Amino acid sequence: MSNPSITIQLNGEPRQCPAGLNLQQLLEQLGYRPQLVVVEFNGAILPRQRWSEQLVREADGLEVVTIVGGGS
Repeated sequence: MSNPSITIQLNGEPRQCPAGLNLQQLLEQLGYRPQLVVVEFNGAILPRQRWSEQLVREADGLEVVTIVGGGS
């Protein structure tokens, strides 16, 4: 028996992912390092402390921006 999946919008593209994950788990599953990203969840910047309680559902929209360090 396979696990159910959902389709979300990730950076403007449809993406399949397992159902029942919270935002923190989803980011890790997708290969992001959560400490190095900012997430806009359904149009609003979601504070990092809320990621573990925010469930990701069908058709949710995420914009994930990687923080790049550096300087000149």
